[in-house]
Amino acid sequence: MDIRFDKRVAIITGAGNGLGKSHALQLAARGAKVVVNDFGGARDGMGGSSSAAQAVVDEIIAAGGIAIANGANVADAKQVKAMVGQAMTEWGRIDILINNAGILRDKSFGKMEVENWDAVVDVHLNGTAYCSHAVWNIMKEQNYGRIVNTTSTSGIYGNFGQANYGAAKNAVVGLMNTLHIEGAKNNIRINCIAPTAATRMTEDIMPPEMLAQLQPENVTPAVLFLASEDAPSRTILLAGGGYYTVAKLMESDGLYLKDAAQRTPEAIADAFEGLCDMNNAQEMLSGNDHVMKIVTKASKA
Repeated sequence: MDIRFDKRVAIITGAGNGLGKSHALQLAARGAKVVVNDFGGARDGMGGSSSAAQAVVDEIIAAGGIAIANGANVADAKQVKAMVGQAMTEWGRIDILINNAGILRDKSFGKMEVENWDAVVDVHLNGTAYCSHAVWNIMKEQNYGRIVNTTSTSGIYGNFGQANYGAAKNAVVGLMNTLHIEGAKNNIRINCIAPTAATRMTEDIMPPEMLAQLQPENVTPAVLFLASEDAPSRTILLAGGGYYTVAKLMESDGLYLKDAAQRTPEAIADAFEGLCDMNNAQEMLSGNDHVMKIVTKASKA
C-alpha cells in the first residue's frame, strides 16, 4: 500500500535547500499541503531571505502540488507562532512537523566563543522546541500528529569541533523521549532522523566521491516513513546513501552492591568490566523503567 499524505498539512523547517527541500518536494508529490519554511540565512545562520523558500514553493506548484512559503527564524518563538498561525489560517490544521532547520559554527571546544555556542543551540534545540510547542496543542485537539526531529551522529556519537552542534542534536533526542510519553494518548508520534547527506552543511567536510553517493533524496524516504500514519514512535532512524539503520540507547544489566561498606569507588573499579557487559542489555522506555529496575533488583538481592 502506498504511503500518501492527502489532506495532511506539513511544516518543514529549513526547506529552502538540501534535505528540507527534498522532504518538502516529496511530501507535496504524495499529496500533502506544505509550508516551506526557510529563514534564508547562510550556513552559519547569518543573513536572511525568503527567496529560497519561494523557489521551492514555485517548484511544488509547477508540479501540481500545494504549498506556501514562510521565512520565520525558528530560533524566534514569536515568528514560529506566526508561521503556525499562517498554516492554520490557510488550511485549518497541522498534521506533520519536520524540524530540519540548522546552522553550523564549528570550532574546537576550547576555542569556541559563547555566542557561537548559543547560536547553534538556539536553532537546533530551541528551534525544535519552539516549533514543536507551537503545534503541540493543535495536534492534541486533532488527536493526530507526527513530528520528526533531526538529530545527528555528531550528537549520538560525537565529532571533533562540533560540541555545540552535537550537544544540541543529542538534546533533541531527549526532547523526543519525553514528547513520546506525553503525546501517546493523543496519537502524536515523534521520532528522530539522523541523516548523512551531501548538503551545504557537509560540502567541505567530505570528499567529492563520497558526496556523490550521499544525495539528500536518499534520506527523504526514511523521513516520510516517520511522518506517515503508521509511523513508529520514539525511534532514531539513521539514513544515508541508501542505507537505513536504527540506534537505541541500551543499559547493561549492572551489579548490585548489597552492603554499604562495599559501595566504594574501588569496588566499582573492580567490577567495571562486568558493568560494561551488554549481553543482557535492556532498552529503557522511560526514566521510571530504570527506577523500577534498580528497586526490583535491590529488593531481590
